[in-house]
Amino acid sequence: MLLYFGEAKAPPPPTLLRSTNQSNHAHRSARTTNIFIINLRLILVSGKTKEFLFSPSDSAGDIAQHVFDNWPDDWCQEAVSKAEILRLIYQGRFLHSNVTLGALGLPFGKTTVMHLVPRETLPEPNSQDQRQKSKGGNSSCCSASCCIL
Repeated sequence: MLLYFGEAKAPPPPTLLRSTNQSNHAHRSARTTNIFIINLRLILVSGKTKEFLFSPSDSAGDIAQHVFDNWPDDWCQEAVSKAEILRLIYQGRFLHSNVTLGALGLPFGKTTVMHLVPRETLPEPNSQDQRQKSKGGNSSCCSASCCIL
C-alpha cells in the first residue's frame, strides 16, 4: 500500500480499467489524475497499437484477459481464440502470467510500451552455461587442467 499526503491510498480495482479510446475520453481524463495508474501501449505484430489503463496489482495474465474481453474493433484481423495464448513482451522478455506491473517497477502516470503476441507456450530460458557456450566462452575458470606438485 502506498502513502500519499499522509493518507493510505489503494490502487483502483482492475474492473474499472478500460481501453483508452475516443468513446471513453472523459473516463480517461478523470482516471489519469490518479497517481496509481499505469498506461500501457500495446503493440501487435502487425504494428497496430492501443492504450489501456491498469493498476500496479494487475498481472500479465489479468492484462491478457482484459484485452481479450475488450478486443478493439480495429484489431479484428488479429483476433485470437482465447486469452491464455496472449503473451506480453517487455524489454525483450516474455512476461509470465503471474508477474504484476508493480513488480516490474513501471512508472505511474506514464506510458509504458509492451508487445502483445499470440503464443501457446513461453520459450524456455537459457541456462548460464548455454549462454556462455553460445558466446564461445568456457564455464570453467581455465581451459587446461591444473596439477599441484
